[in-house]
Amino acid sequence: MKEQSKLIRSQATRSSNREHSVPLYLTSSFVFDDAEHGRAMFAEEIEGNVYSRYSNPNTAELIDKIVEMEGAEAGLAFSSGMAGVFASIAGLLRSGDHIVAFRSVFGSTHQLFTQLLPRWGITTTYVDVSRPEDFEKAIRPETKMVFLETPSNPGLELVDLEWIGELKKKYNFILNVDNCFATPYLQKPIPYGADLVSHSATKYMDGQGRVLGGLVVGRADLIKEMMFFIRHTGPAMSAFNAWTISKSLETLTLRMDRHCGSALKVAEMLEQHPEVEEVRYPFLPSHPQYELAKRQMKQGGGVVTFTVKGGYERAKRFMDGLGMILLTSNLGDSRSIATHPASTTHSKLNDDERAQIGIFPGSIRISVGLEDLDDIIEDLATALDESK
Repeated sequence: MKEQSKLIRSQATRSSNREHSVPLYLTSSFVFDDAEHGRAMFAEEIEGNVYSRYSNPNTAELIDKIVEMEGAEAGLAFSSGMAGVFASIAGLLRSGDHIVAFRSVFGSTHQLFTQLLPRWGITTTYVDVSRPEDFEKAIRPETKMVFLETPSNPGLELVDLEWIGELKKKYNFILNVDNCFATPYLQKPIPYGADLVSHSATKYMDGQGRVLGGLVVGRADLIKEMMFFIRHTGPAMSAFNAWTISKSLETLTLRMDRHCGSALKVAEMLEQHPEVEEVRYPFLPSHPQYELAKRQMKQGGGVVTFTVKGGYERAKRFMDGLGMILLTSNLGDSRSIATHPASTTHSKLNDDERAQIGIFPGSIRISVGLEDLDDIIEDLATALDESK
């Protein structure tokens, strides 16, 4: 059965009522048959639902879908994407452990590596995607994990998954991949050797800007160890959010095809515009990693990043000149969205740190929505022309 059919037909939870759509399980806890049943459940001698902070039929259905799509063994659902990223690190590493991360990561992930994890003695060394020769120099005896985003947010840099998968065999680290921008429809890191794959389900999985959620899937032994961490720290996804995202997955492949097709056309238009200095899009032939993108991704994704002439002041005028396209920090929505990363999502980085990952004062990130393509292009072109 093809992926689109599986996402629609998959229904992990069925009751005797034979409902057409999976119901909401809005309950904090679940009733035991008797005292022995409760003891066996807490002893993990039998499977089942105990408390919705641990598991719930709605989160179980959502996890099962992503596990199947990614080709993973097991998974966990979280209240947000960053809750999942944090748990995938804090739930597995100890004081004294070391992470190697590719520098092009989301702003909050950067703060996690540089401001929060050092409090518990976990250190991080950054390497540049453009200098893969530096990677092995960064590996230490205490290196336990390599973390990367591909494509990155918002610079749309790629990491060669086949290459890093081969290095994982040599050094035996945990390979942790943020696959949010690509979704499991466009890219599957696990066959290349990823041990964990994380997603902000808030983005394309929901796809309509309604709810927050995060997912981490991968090796069963690592997920089991993470489960102990989240059971006692509580970053659980709500049943309602899980139900909403699971229903949204039924249209994921259709939406991604539209996002990707329109994004490529937007990137081509921007590349030809005289007021644009640079355009980044993985399936644009001018992208420095175009051939790699074609090898490991099905399509280029729904995000285009470009730099306008005139720096920050010009970028502000451009943003304020948009009509249909919304200004917000989210992405992956049915509505097109413009974001100025330097003053919002990556504002906590200094100028040098931003420049190292391709964020400049005039950089704009466009999450290309599902509106008519002509309307999206007209809005962008008008704002560019009128912001001179």
